[in-house]
Amino acid sequence: MERLLARFRALATCSHQLSGYIPCRFHHCAPGRGKRLMLSRVFQPQNLREDQVLSLEGKSGDLTCKSQRLMLQVGLIHPASSGCYHLLPYTVRAMEKLVRVIDQEMQAIGGQKVNMPSLSPAELWRATNRWDLMGKELLKLRDRHGKEYCLGPTHEEAITALVASQKTLSYKQLPFLLYQVTRKFRDEPRPRFGLLRGREFYMKDMYTFDSSPEAARQTYSLVCDAYDSLFDRLGLQCVKVQADVGSIGGMMSHEFQLPMDVGEDQFAVCPSCSFSANMETLDLSQRNCPACQGPLTKTKGIEVGHTFYLGTKYSSIFNAQFINVHGKPSLAEMGCYGLGVTRILAAAIEVLSTDDCIRWPGLLAPYQVCLIPPKKGSKEAVAAELTGHLYDHITEAVPSLRGEVLLDDRTHLTIGNRLKDANKFGYPFVIITGKRALEDPARFEVWCQNTGEMVFLTKEGVIELLSQVQVV
Repeated sequence: MERLLARFRALATCSHQLSGYIPCRFHHCAPGRGKRLMLSRVFQPQNLREDQVLSLEGKSGDLTCKSQRLMLQVGLIHPASSGCYHLLPYTVRAMEKLVRVIDQEMQAIGGQKVNMPSLSPAELWRATNRWDLMGKELLKLRDRHGKEYCLGPTHEEAITALVASQKTLSYKQLPFLLYQVTRKFRDEPRPRFGLLRGREFYMKDMYTFDSSPEAARQTYSLVCDAYDSLFDRLGLQCVKVQADVGSIGGMMSHEFQLPMDVGEDQFAVCPSCSFSANMETLDLSQRNCPACQGPLTKTKGIEVGHTFYLGTKYSSIFNAQFINVHGKPSLAEMGCYGLGVTRILAAAIEVLSTDDCIRWPGLLAPYQVCLIPPKKGSKEAVAAELTGHLYDHITEAVPSLRGEVLLDDRTHLTIGNRLKDANKFGYPFVIITGKRALEDPARFEVWCQNTGEMVFLTKEGVIELLSQVQVV
């Protein structure tokens, strides 16, 4: 990005004058063009004072991490009840982008998307003994006929029963990689940290069915590699660590941990080799790496992904079979793989943001560009229409940015106040129509929020810069 901006500093001195603009009111475009997206129309309640944020969560002790405070301040989330939040427009946009990235990675390895009911019959969970094993974390209820259900925190039982119902599966059809992105429910005893640990959350859960242990382990490695690719695209430095199988069970498990101070997990890594493990899997007195005997480094993290090789733990209970190469029925070898969708959003904000301003992974920013026209009645107000024309030109010249450009039409506020808000919201690019827009050629003040750099560019320079932006 620094090299790109350096390039445009040179472009800024040689581009042609911005001319031939079409006068256009800010609330809509000229006939035949799509409507402009206006900040004043976004449902985005702000609580920029600390005391207002504290009052939302009830007491100061509930506000314990940066991402929670910032997301409440700028109106990304709003508390509904303990551990449950309204996800507001900016957050929904970011989450939809994250889901698109997840879809790309999962479908690149053969994943097929499904959608299973949140209500899961008790008899499925009793068959695996998890109705009692999960304890109070499982949200249970009865319908009017007395039939018992739970609100699914995960769907191993449901997906295995679904596959088992297909009686004529052949080894030639395997592997199946079936996944969904849905709401999950867990009756947390003490919800905290906003979206990092709540009672209701979004999760991507994938379930795989293979014809042999060897094939299942290959699928396991394939999904883990896809997770690595996902986090690399998001710019998140996750660590894959050995983990306990817990209540899900199975034969092998790994967590994808994002290091952070407010993380509730502790894990150890060896700087001398590739060993890493959750501290739960190690002897508390263990100081050296079991693989190379080098010293272990301990750190805190938040689990954003988890993978399990299940073997036949569930397929044997529900009789999920296929016909093997010898024409005989065999049990499917299974794996399950989770990604905390809303947790990834909050965790990214936690590790990337400053104390006062949100920063997003580039692919997930709710809007890529925010345009700030001059204040009404100011000396620069005569250039106000240039902002509207630039908006139209960006969306026409860079089709991938249609729907990604937001115009801050609150022209009763100064440019400085709106720039401060834009910095807090974390738009990757903020473009201001200021004093130098009155020059010949007109130049716009372009801020790259993720690097803190600013450069003056003509219309052509702005277009060339934004044409490099990646969107999903």
